[in-house]
Amino acid sequence: MPATKHIGILLFDDVEELDAVGPWEVLAFWTRTFPDDGWSVSCIAREAGPVRCAKGLTIHAHHAIDDAPPLDVLVHPGGQGTRPQLRDEAHLDWLRAARREVPLLTSVCTGSLSYAAAGLLTGRPATTHHGALGLLAELDPTIDVRPDDRFVDDGDVITSAGVSAGIDMALHLVARLGSPDRAREVRRGIQYDPQPPV
Repeated sequence: MPATKHIGILLFDDVEELDAVGPWEVLAFWTRTFPDDGWSVSCIAREAGPVRCAKGLTIHAHHAIDDAPPLDVLVHPGGQGTRPQLRDEAHLDWLRAARREVPLLTSVCTGSLSYAAAGLLTGRPATTHHGALGLLAELDPTIDVRPDDRFVDDGDVITSAGVSAGIDMALHLVARLGSPDRAREVRRGIQYDPQPPV
């Protein structure tokens, strides 16, 4: 049986809860329910242990970045915690290094701002939270900003819009890395069938 491939969800202070937990729910349901598909998922951060999220929830990172399994997919959530990252050269250098090593980079919400600040979205189509579309264009005017897309798949980079759009992006990942039928099984398993009440 081939070696398990790994998806890492990045955590950091003031990460938006659902940006991380939404994809986690999708990807963990997939990888735990269908282990023979050959994928695993964990949360990573600068240091293993508790991370305080934007609205006060604390989430535990399984691995420090330096000790994480080699990644095949990186999920970079958004939230207010991305704003300091735009000036954090250590984080931006880490993303540039990840670009060289990780086959598929994905983002949720304002996670795409960090990719843009690192120069990873130059000349690409991308999206982000509706409230940050202008900043995305400002960070790199060459980006083809897609304001109406829930997610944008540009091959080795996938960006998604705000918060709940990360669930759609994660289901797209299951369809792409597994199969559309598997993604439908996961969607049914987590009973995700959006019909907003308002």
